[in-house]
Amino acid sequence: MAKKDDRIIITLACGECKRRNYTTMKNKRNDPERLNINKYCKFCRKSVEHKETKK
Repeated sequence: MAKKDDRIIITLACGECKRRNYTTMKNKRNDPERLNINKYCKFCRKSVEHKETKK
């Protein structure tokens, strides 16, 4: 059985306007480095790379 402590909540910020649009969870063991995900930014009105930020 997996521990709950392995998963943490992270915030994703837009690469262009730098606004924090999304929150998601990631597993610290499987993804130790920062995440980069293409998602839709409602402020830029297009799909842009979102990066994991500090809280």
